[in-house]
Amino acid sequence: MTDGAGALAELRALRGRAAAGPGEASSAAQQAKGKLTVRERLDLLLDPGSFEEVGLLRRHRATGFGLENKRPYTDGVVTGWGTVEGRTVFVYAHDFRIFGGALGETHAAKIHKIMDMALAAGAPLVSLNDGAGARIQEGVSALAGYGGIFRRNARASGVIPQISVMLGPCAGGAAYSPALTDFVFMVRETSQMFITGPDVVRAVTGEEITQNGLGGADVHAETSGVCHFAYDDEATCLAEVRYLLSLLPDNNRGFAPGASYGDPAGRRTPALRELVPQDGSRPYDMARVIEELVDDGEMLQVHERFARNVICALARLDGQVVGIVANQPLALAGVLDSAASEKAARFVQMCDSFNIPLVTLLDVPGFLPGVDQEHGGIIRRGAKLLYAYCTATVPRISVVVRKAYGGAYIVMDSQSIGADLTFAWPGNEIAVMGAEGAANVIFRREIAAADDPEATRARLVKEYRAELMHPYYAAERGLVDDVIDPAETREVLIRSLAMLRSKQAELPARKHGNPPQ
Repeated sequence: MTDGAGALAELRALRGRAAAGPGEASSAAQQAKGKLTVRERLDLLLDPGSFEEVGLLRRHRATGFGLENKRPYTDGVVTGWGTVEGRTVFVYAHDFRIFGGALGETHAAKIHKIMDMALAAGAPLVSLNDGAGARIQEGVSALAGYGGIFRRNARASGVIPQISVMLGPCAGGAAYSPALTDFVFMVRETSQMFITGPDVVRAVTGEEITQNGLGGADVHAETSGVCHFAYDDEATCLAEVRYLLSLLPDNNRGFAPGASYGDPAGRRTPALRELVPQDGSRPYDMARVIEELVDDGEMLQVHERFARNVICALARLDGQVVGIVANQPLALAGVLDSAASEKAARFVQMCDSFNIPLVTLLDVPGFLPGVDQEHGGIIRRGAKLLYAYCTATVPRISVVVRKAYGGAYIVMDSQSIGADLTFAWPGNEIAVMGAEGAANVIFRREIAAADDPEATRARLVKEYRAELMHPYYAAERGLVDDVIDPAETREVLIRSLAMLRSKQAELPARKHGNPPQ
């Protein structure tokens, strides 16, 4: 064997040992927790054979506190790029088998490099998180490493899609990186996120709680809103990450890839005529309306279990990706509250960042009244949705499905705040408030003085509805561009979006706005 051949053999052996990680016992311990190893996760996320690793042979240089004799290759994080359905995606993945995935100086430097590469290449970044926080033995160097990650998260925000996949613990300051990204995925039972763990909570407040009860997937998917998607196992979770990537562009300069579903653009939707009751107080499932409209009835709901009174979903119309925001009458009658406003605002901003047109379906009776809402900042938090729509420059189309009352009507992408086109179905009502409430305010003295107040109230409600809330009142005044047959909604949306595809809109020159917080 020549010296060159010997060197190559040595290199192959070294790379093999480095890629194998700390050994079978560590892998078995990982799998015993119901978790995959880092290489298994990458195999599920990326196209077969596409992964190109960066920094395989990196090792930490820390000495003391027991680290001098523990210098494994990769330093507990695998970084590189590969493809998902043929499109380049950058990735870093913690290896819990090495130092519990804890972040040190070298570990952080690898992540910084791959984040810089993703931003320079204009390609999505996916992080597979399974780490125990900062490496205590490296002190402030580890904390500085987190700072570098946060700064890069912020710089990449709205430039490239950033997706955080939580596959293990994420505690303390480490939790802020996922919170800065566009989407957070979690796996039930095995992933948790919290700033202070159960032990600290117990010591400070006396409250007893488990890790999952404090920061598990269901808590963050339903209560805090930190998690956008929660799944029962890692394989399903990573498959859904691949699906989400298929609905996103590479960066803010491009468009999401088109797809052919074989669902005709001219397909009529007569079922919608029966799906939505004319009685504005009767509930129905807005998700079924969306399924009737979009290609093959397929959509991906974002934050599906959080603030259920508003639906935010990615779907396709004639093969092109759209973002859909819709009131959900099955939950709180579809009213807007603080949580729903924030959920929809973030979704609108994400769509606008990545050139995804917006379709808004309105059936909103107003904002949720109550002391808790007012003291909880409904004005400030509702203004976030208003700000998001007002500053969005992508094509925007609104459809009033049944009713749109008060300030909630304005906030839900009304024509007055910049919707490009607004349509309404027959029977729609656009008004300051419902007819009953309006009549009680306007005619309260007449009703009070009447011999039969209830009959008088009923007559005046009927007159008010006939004069100011008939389906064509808004169209006569230009508040909607057309009243359409529900069965034509899909084809009207597709034609309108095709016309708006080349829309050009610019905001005034500025460093950035100062949105309500």
